[in-house]
Amino acid sequence: MRFSARLTVITSLLAIMTIVSSMTFRKTRKVIFFGDSITQAGAKPGGYIMKMKDALAKKGISDYELVGAGIGGNKIYDLYLRMDDDVLSQNPDVVFIWIGVNDVWHKTSFGTGTDADKFEKFYTAIINKLLDRHIRVILCTPAVIGEKTDFTNQQDGDMNAYSQIVRNLAQKWHCGLVDLREIFHAYELSNNPGNKESGILTLDRVHLNEAGNQLVADKMMDALISK
Repeated sequence: MRFSARLTVITSLLAIMTIVSSMTFRKTRKVIFFGDSITQAGAKPGGYIMKMKDALAKKGISDYELVGAGIGGNKIYDLYLRMDDDVLSQNPDVVFIWIGVNDVWHKTSFGTGTDADKFEKFYTAIINKLLDRHIRVILCTPAVIGEKTDFTNQQDGDMNAYSQIVRNLAQKWHCGLVDLREIFHAYELSNNPGNKESGILTLDRVHLNEAGNQLVADKMMDALISK
């Protein structure tokens, strides 16, 4: 074989090996959404996690695996107790934490909420366990318990306070942040002129309707693919 022909064959083989290598070792990044019934519903048809999957597919992005890990009624300490089995055992690359509604809501509805200091301590423990595994952590503030725009919903005071705890933790531990509390309020100011309690982004003051799922999907997508 002549030298030029041999060089062409070697060059072609190297190119093929490079392509095969990039295909073989391209890692799919597992993304877990860790939360309560809102996240549980998000993994069902029409939910925000499913909308994110559809959006990734439309963009031709195939290197993310999205997994829902939400359980109805969960509070921050429930997440802490089940994180080994439901999150760490799956070796995720990214974890979204969206919790806080039940910690606030259950104070008045069942008398079993979570005091602010305990909320912060359990949340910190979760963050540290994830960061110790070098997992990218994205925190989400609790969004709404009632959609009135003038802060006259019964739990608005606690919702604002607990959201600030989440913001502070994101800053302290250098985590990502999707400030759904602020995002929802801004949307409501523009789209809820009648100051309704529900029906704009939620079905029942808490759980997401179509518009709510789409808004959450869009904002979480921005956080996920941002560098």
